[in-house]
Amino acid sequence: MAGVGVAVRGLLLRKSLLVRAIPCRGLRMTPFQHQQQQQEKRSAVDTYETLKLERVREKVLHVELNRPEKRNAMNAAFWREMVECFNKISKDSECHAVVMSGAGKLFTSGIDLMEMGSVFLLVGGEDTARKAWNIRQIIRDYQETFTVLEKCPKPVIAAIHGGCIGGGMNLISACDIRYCTQDAWFQVKEVDIGMAADVGVLQRLPRIIGNHSLVNELAFTARKMMAPEAESSGLVSRVFQDKEAMMESAFDLAVEIASKSPVAVQGTKVNLVYSRDHSVPEGLKYMATWNMSMLQTEDIVKSAQAAMEKKTPKQITYSKL
Repeated sequence: MAGVGVAVRGLLLRKSLLVRAIPCRGLRMTPFQHQQQQQEKRSAVDTYETLKLERVREKVLHVELNRPEKRNAMNAAFWREMVECFNKISKDSECHAVVMSGAGKLFTSGIDLMEMGSVFLLVGGEDTARKAWNIRQIIRDYQETFTVLEKCPKPVIAAIHGGCIGGGMNLISACDIRYCTQDAWFQVKEVDIGMAADVGVLQRLPRIIGNHSLVNELAFTARKMMAPEAESSGLVSRVFQDKEAMMESAFDLAVEIASKSPVAVQGTKVNLVYSRDHSVPEGLKYMATWNMSMLQTEDIVKSAQAAMEKKTPKQITYSKL
């Protein structure tokens, strides 16, 4: 913390010595031009077969699982599009936070068995070893579909209603924050279809809940966990009466996060994920290396000045990242 104080004082001194630039007195943008520009930004959001993207609030993206007629089942296009979508979001300087939800009656029914059931049966290979090698690569590709959520430096809020089954549990366990409705239920379903879950839930859920007995029970039996138990166990942080209330609160939370310094928020996520998988000494060493450059950001100067002027982060204009 002492380093922060030194950095703030140094940056404030440096800033006070800078010559103020003369503001440009060019033509102002008309309300119509501003509205048109905003519309162009919204329309620039990519379109996908299984996902619906929308800029719902300033600096906030809504990613919706969009196969309601199939209960948002995860087909071949979904596994590909999630990676493409979140790789782009990672580089989108206009987005500071993401909300994920599902269209229709439930969040997701998990893997689309009708479409994906034959994938592993049709894998080629001249012998068992080569076939196994190819299957391993397919599994690794599928794992990236949800790992990409952790790699994305923008905080991802999962908003879950109805059922969250199988692949859905793998998805939400890779998100940063989880909200749900009171009718939501959760199920690690893979044992019921004759396999061990292999795209993240067995690795992430024990770190989320922290109760290995409960995790083992859920994974061995595929029983349903209802919303009250999900909240008490720590899987979700809040439960809402209905989807409308949940979505409104999720968007409000995203706006709150998006109002902070992107250097601070994204650096926090990167270090939280790193520290989860490393020892405390390793995490501290990584943090020191990270902040030896990040403490030199102008965001600290802006935040310090705003605090002295009794302004909130929402009143500060941070540079894009």
